[in-house]
Amino acid sequence: MLKKSTIQLLRFPFAFFLLPVYLFALSQVLYTNWWKAALVFFILHLLVYPASNGYNSFIDRDESPVGGIRHPMQPTRQLLWVVLVMDIAALILSLLVSSWFTFGILLYILASRAYSSRVTRLKKYPVLGFLLVVLCQGGLVFWLVYHGVHQRQPVIVPLTGIIASTLLIAGAYPLTQVYQHAADQKDGVRTISMLLGVKGTFRLSALLFNMAFVVLGLHFALQLELVRFFVLLICFFPVLIYFLRWAKKVWQNTEAASFDNLMGMNKLAAICSNTGFLILLIWKLFD
Repeated sequence: MLKKSTIQLLRFPFAFFLLPVYLFALSQVLYTNWWKAALVFFILHLLVYPASNGYNSFIDRDESPVGGIRHPMQPTRQLLWVVLVMDIAALILSLLVSSWFTFGILLYILASRAYSSRVTRLKKYPVLGFLLVVLCQGGLVFWLVYHGVHQRQPVIVPLTGIIASTLLIAGAYPLTQVYQHAADQKDGVRTISMLLGVKGTFRLSALLFNMAFVVLGLHFALQLELVRFFVLLICFFPVLIYFLRWAKKVWQNTEAASFDNLMGMNKLAAICSNTGFLILLIWKLFD
């Protein structure tokens, strides 16, 4: 029987924050294999992402808020075994999608382990750790979904989609580190947020979000679908308002860069972005 700590530290709800990339890629595929779309969703959101969370929690043994959990429990050996089973299941099921997809999933798993492992510990390098996360959770996942759900399973997928997904994750990821500088320093980890400082983190995120929407605009312009881009902008508008208000509070008092404010940002951003890309997906169905 699974222990409460194991279930908590797999952080299944956290996959909701990564869902926009899946929905974005799915909404851009013209000829969709819906059975494989469901399978890809299951592999990523119910196996790969939770297993990655679980492994990170097993290695880090966090005592402060992390990944949407205010009071993380301490992991047991069971968590590591569950992670291993989930990884194996993900790879086996990936074979039902394609060999290229399986290779991509293996690459994601290995990158995730290299990021957290005490042997390689890539997360302690601010720039390398940052690039590894955003490239995997952004560009690689876009490629996996687009390739995996397309009836023809192309190896070459829209470059603008890969870049936009990477930049969206890149804009959000530093903000997830902004409240835990002390905990990371204690653990010997130097994040991109620590490197830039609290205000520098907000500046970087603002720049990357702007770049993401420039690329998204280009992506939809190339497809003569700027109306869909404007719909997406409307959906993201509440996130912009929250971000600006939060940044103003941080400029007045850096303690406003807190876990509670971050979670407010994450939840709103996930709801708005998922809604926007879901609208595009439904729109595609009626074309």
